[in-house]
Amino acid sequence: MEKFFLEETLDQLTLEFIGKSPILAIGAMFFSQDRQHAFWLCYKSMRIADDKVDDVKEKNNGAVPIYLRSTIERRLRLWVKSVKDDKPTNDDQRRLIDLLVKMDLPIWPWEKLVDSMVYDLSHNGFETFPIFLNYTEGAAVSPGSIFMHLCGAKNEDGKYKKPTFDIMEAARPLARFSYLVHIMRDFRKDQNSSLNYFPDDLMAEYGLTIPLLRKMAKEGLVTDDFRKFIKRYQKLAEGYKFESRQMLDRVGGEMQLRYLLSLEVLFSLYTQIFERTFKDGCNFTTEEMNPSPIEIKSRIVEVVSRFDKK
Repeated sequence: MEKFFLEETLDQLTLEFIGKSPILAIGAMFFSQDRQHAFWLCYKSMRIADDKVDDVKEKNNGAVPIYLRSTIERRLRLWVKSVKDDKPTNDDQRRLIDLLVKMDLPIWPWEKLVDSMVYDLSHNGFETFPIFLNYTEGAAVSPGSIFMHLCGAKNEDGKYKKPTFDIMEAARPLARFSYLVHIMRDFRKDQNSSLNYFPDDLMAEYGLTIPLLRKMAKEGLVTDDFRKFIKRYQKLAEGYKFESRQMLDRVGGEMQLRYLLSLEVLFSLYTQIFERTFKDGCNFTTEEMNPSPIEIKSRIVEVVSRFDKK
């Protein structure tokens, strides 16, 4: 791989950027400029919808009034329909439509995202783990599929063609692994924001309730039952981590090395957080669960050093 490209990218990954950026954005730094632009445009359009729903749920302590639910759902679905029908209502939609055409991107990730956001508006959690997994199709697999598409798309004389592999199938294991890691990492933050991503059926097996989770998040110490519960999540995450490794090995040969590198960086950084959940006596505080920018940069350099020899 071109040494100058790697050195330049690592220089751009400053500690300040790492400290304030989501992991997907860090991975996208290895993209070409046009794909970086595409990533940010897609990412921001999805974050607007996600943040809007999270914000209204937090303000209403997780119980969004029916009239507000219907209003937000209508706006979300009309937004996607405007993009799908090529009838933009503002410049942001126009830019996104043009990007979908340029990059040969499908509209279904946004449709699935809205389905999950609509679920969020009328629920404050999940009755079962399978229901949660269905929710991840829009909340995690959809943005992951866009990232996977940008990694695998072929640029032929300036014209992009979709990847040769199924982006949803390729994105699913890594998206689910990263989402479970997010949930463990952000346990306190979510509970303090009146959000809960742990399904009722698994919580019940360990005698956990939302009031108990809220209490632990507020007071700082977690119970032995919660630690046992997290061990269950660790096993679930391990399964998706294994599937992610298989997926990267399978589709990696169908994309340029720089885009496989971006996926390997994502995989390694989520693994870095996941490893922290195994720390003895961990109380899942922000300090315990989040690697420092220096530690993250070190992990990135470690991944890049392997690719530098290819």
